[in-house]
Order: sequence, then structure tokens, then C-alpha cells
Amino acid sequence: MTVATHAPAYASPVDHVAYGEYGPGRLHLSPGWDRPIHPFQDRVTADGSSGFRAEPGRYHLYVAWVCPFAQRAAIVRNLKGLRDVVSLSYVDDERDGRGWAFRERRGPDPVNGFTLLEQAYDATEKGYGGHISVPVLWDRRTGRIVSNNFPDITIDLATAFEEWADTSVDLYPAALRPEIDLLNEWIHHDLNTGVTRVARAATGADRERERRRVVSALERLDRRLADRRFLTGDTVTEADVRLWVTLIRFDADHNRDHLISERRLADFGHLWAYARDLYQRPAFRDTVEDLPADWDAPHGRDR
Repeated sequence: MTVATHAPAYASPVDHVAYGEYGPGRLHLSPGWDRPIHPFQDRVTADGSSGFRAEPGRYHLYVAWVCPFAQRAAIVRNLKGLRDVVSLSYVDDERDGRGWAFRERRGPDPVNGFTLLEQAYDATEKGYGGHISVPVLWDRRTGRIVSNNFPDITIDLATAFEEWADTSVDLYPAALRPEIDLLNEWIHHDLNTGVTRVARAATGADRERERRRVVSALERLDRRLADRRFLTGDTVTEADVRLWVTLIRFDADHNRDHLISERRLADFGHLWAYARDLYQRPAFRDTVEDLPADWDAPHGRDR
């Protein structure tokens, strides 16, 4: 008997002539826009009190290799041992005015057969016209997006799935949450999004101010890591994941393209060793491609 098979569904190639660049009409940054840029902000909880109970096989992550905010979710999923609990797939690296899409390079959408991530947004809110971002946490049961609010997604992955997770890894320990939250806040502003503000600065004065802010953050972190292995002590936490995704891109992307600092990451001794320490763990390494060999050099942080 012949079994019928269906070819995977893919979006057409990127076409900026036909569809334009991504942003106009999607990224609403005008003063009159009163909706969050990441508007889907439901939470997954262990007891289901949020309306979304943590369950194996129920949730799916849509992420992108090129997006640091999505990369965080992939790292946390790895660290917590959730590969068989929360499924994951990648959108294509490139996008036009249609937003993120599924193409052959990264594979099809294994859950819904969508060709454009926009379809997941439209299934959640008919006619949705806002920002199409990753990561997206999708609920198979209700057929809708739970969240596209990246800070919540990693916290929920780190805390809500303990029944099936690696409980030896605690990325958001209760005793350290105030410290982690403070670290996350200033790292996000001064470094994670600071590198972008350098690139988009409207004037030379604005660029210099933002550039100095980023360099100051790197210096502050380098000092902090002089006497501790990770940001809050001797174990990896949520704060380390959030920082690392910017460090991994600093030399090859942010600093190369926008000349933020005369110093490479390797010139911040403690920070450079720390970044390699994390990279050499499979949970981090498996989320990046094609790094130079010096990332495998001994880091010495275990001393």
C-alpha cells in the first residue's frame, strides 16, 4: 500500500522588492501607540492557576538562531533538561516585510504547518497588526500563543516545569530573585539593548553617550566577575543567560559593525574567560554556530 506524503510547507524566498523591509506598519513606536510591543503576556504555571498548566508535550517554542532574545529561551530549555518536554523549532534567519518565516534552511513548522509566523499571531488574535517577534510560546491545546514576552518565557521555563525538569539546576532561586531581577534590569538597559541604541543613535552626541554606557557596563561586569565565577556566585542563573547572548555577539557583530569599544571582549579578562566558561557547556554551545576556535581555549574559571 502506498502511503501519501505531503511536502513540507515553506514560505517563498525573501523578497524586499515585493514586501519591503520588516518594520514599517509592524513596529509601532509612535507616541500614540498604547499597546506593549510584546502584547501576549500570559504565563505558564505549575498549578495551572494562570490558565496554562505546565504539562509535557503541550507547549512549543518558536525561536530564531539570529535573535538573542529567542536564544535565551533555547538555552534555558537546554539547561533545565526540557528538550523532551517543550518542543522547539526555528524560523528562517532572514525576513522581509512579512516578518519571520519558515524556509528550508531551518525547516518547516512542525506543529501547525504555518509558512509565516504571522499566522500564529493571527490565530491568536484575528487581524493582529503589531510586532511579530520571537520567541513565541505556543499552546497546542488551545491553538494560540501563550506569550511573546521574552522575559516571562525564560522565567516560566526555569520555574514552572520542575516536575519534569532537571531540578539540580535552579536558574531563579527564591533567595536570589531580588538580586537577579536588579541585574537583569540594568544589563538589559545598558548592554542587551544598549548595543542597539549605539547603532540607531540619531546624533553623534547620542551615539557617544550610548557607546560610553555600553563600555561602562562591560567594565562593571568585568570587575564583578573578578571574585566570583558567575554573576550571583558559584552557579549559573537567569542573569548569566541574559548577559551571555550579548557577549557572544559582541566582537563578531555589535563591535565590528558599530565600533562601540576599542577593546575586544578578549581585552576584558574576567568577562572573556566567563563567556568561554559558559560557551563550553553544551546547553549554551548548542545554540550557536561557527564561533572561532579561541572560544574553546581553557577558561580557568573553575579555579
